[in-house]
Amino acid sequence: MTPGAGFFAEIVGGADPALVTEAAERAALLLVRGARSSDDSEVAERLLRLADTEGIETIAEVWSGAPADSLAGCLWRLYLLRSWVHAEPVTVAREYDAGRVRAQVARVVAGVADPPGPEQLKTMVDEVLRGIATSDFADVLLRAAAFARVVATGRAHLADCDEAAVRRMLVMAEQLEAAGHAELLEQLQ
Repeated sequence: MTPGAGFFAEIVGGADPALVTEAAERAALLLVRGARSSDDSEVAERLLRLADTEGIETIAEVWSGAPADSLAGCLWRLYLLRSWVHAEPVTVAREYDAGRVRAQVARVVAGVADPPGPEQLKTMVDEVLRGIATSDFADVLLRAAAFARVVATGRAHLADCDEAAVRRMLVMAEQLEAAGHAELLEQLQ
């Protein structure tokens, strides 16, 4: 005997994964595309503080499983970078500084003040997230990708190099860069 539709209706569980995914995609679309059409000058600040007010765990629950080439996946990566920079600014500054002389082009695109201290990096990552509402989203993604590439390069050249951490940051850089190019082609959804 095979279970029918009624059998599945009786199962109590969490939220339907398809509905969660749909809601995550819709929220990302509204945040990225809606922010650009808003006349509210506070939108950029609210977008910047989203992880602070809602918690990175809440954002992770909604967006962390999204593909890298989706708006939701991009937002997850951007908020993850911001949370990391704000949580470990000294470490980030050390890794960025080690990479900036070896990744000149990426350093310029990232747009971090020279010298790249902890406060300068916090300022840069906040400017990048504000850009969701105030500038072209492709620029936001490419700037974040360049930043991640400089950090990955720096990590690779430090004596206490963790190869897995280098790979993770390099993959993030590549994902953000690919998404930036997709956005330029109007193919990012």
